[in-house]
Amino acid sequence: MNEVILRQVRIWHPTSARHGQQLDVRLRPDGSLTELTATAIPEGSTVYEWPDAELSIGWTDLFADYREPGQEHKETLASGTAAARAGGFTQVGVLPNTAPPADSKMAIETIRRAASGTGVTLLPYGALSQKTDGKALAEMLDMRTGGAVGFTDGWKSVQNSGLMLKALEYVKAFEGLIVQFPNDAALAQGGLMHEGLMSTRLGMAGIPAIAETMAVYRDIELLRYTGSRLHLSGISTAASVELIRRAKADGLQLTCSVTPYHLLLTDEALSGYDSSWKLTPPLRPDADRQALIAALADGTIDAVTSQHRPQDWDAKTKEFEYASEGLAVQELLFPLLLKAVGTQVPKDRVLEALTTGPRRVLGLPDMELEDSGSWTVFSTTGETLLSRTEAKSKAFNNPFLGQPLPGQVLRTFSA
Repeated sequence: MNEVILRQVRIWHPTSARHGQQLDVRLRPDGSLTELTATAIPEGSTVYEWPDAELSIGWTDLFADYREPGQEHKETLASGTAAARAGGFTQVGVLPNTAPPADSKMAIETIRRAASGTGVTLLPYGALSQKTDGKALAEMLDMRTGGAVGFTDGWKSVQNSGLMLKALEYVKAFEGLIVQFPNDAALAQGGLMHEGLMSTRLGMAGIPAIAETMAVYRDIELLRYTGSRLHLSGISTAASVELIRRAKADGLQLTCSVTPYHLLLTDEALSGYDSSWKLTPPLRPDADRQALIAALADGTIDAVTSQHRPQDWDAKTKEFEYASEGLAVQELLFPLLLKAVGTQVPKDRVLEALTTGPRRVLGLPDMELEDSGSWTVFSTTGETLLSRTEAKSKAFNNPFLGQPLPGQVLRTFSA
């Protein structure tokens, strides 16, 4: 990074003495930030100035699937990191659901090196089980030495309670983190959308809310038994929120995250049988959506994550029953989040869920703005209108393209 001057940018970093101030700042190639007190611009500097711009430490997305190796026709590490930068993210937790799965130290080291020079730090998760098949533990300590930030089978929720117990016990020895996507596969089997009035009206097989809450309850009790660390990604029900809130009050080392589209949409979106909205977890009724918003506002929810799951045209453009699941909206997470919560969630909580919140989930140290080494420049005013030709991701499954959304990610900087 060359030396950068940001003109009249407002600082967002609550622990900084500059928090809330509008300043000219200087971003240095060594990863430090200083206030520009002289009027002369240092020779060779690049100068940026945007109306209503704000500056924070670089944002972190906890749960994204970049498909490489194995499904590069859907996404690659190059296109994924480009999408991350466009969305304001300078750190991304990437899943092990590749082909072959990332279940070895060598695979973890390869992923970390692949992001060199992209401006994005990849934070790879190691597979919890060998080949992510849910049968036997992978070599987690070995992957930890290779740079794995946590362990998960990603989209494959661990169904075997004994294996989950062993995983939580094993990582406790080195204060490791288990990340679980809570879903009881037996209860969800055959379901296409949330089970309720809407699924009945549409004549589609439903996924009961208890498929998530039973998994949440089981994993909380296993966490209580082991005293380990657990993150639940992509919660979607009011019942899950209440279970998590109680567990946190009991002092368990439990964190959770939510997607922007579960904060924004309900199962009413499926009324046209649009396969874009085939998701896991499914979109829920408005009572669940409102409970998620309240939980983000009060801090029960620690982070907002994209759950970036790229699909190609063939995977989504077919009958709802046969379409693949997921959205790829990492580039638009921030404006979708602003649209979802409006004034219901304070701005500070919104930004904590993108900055300090996800870092604490991973056990990463709190960073001071002045020497963080990566920064995101954004605005809560104006609008974002992203076209397919402008999108950085290769993915087809972003139904928000071409829609005006509030707020803007202006640029990221990394030393």
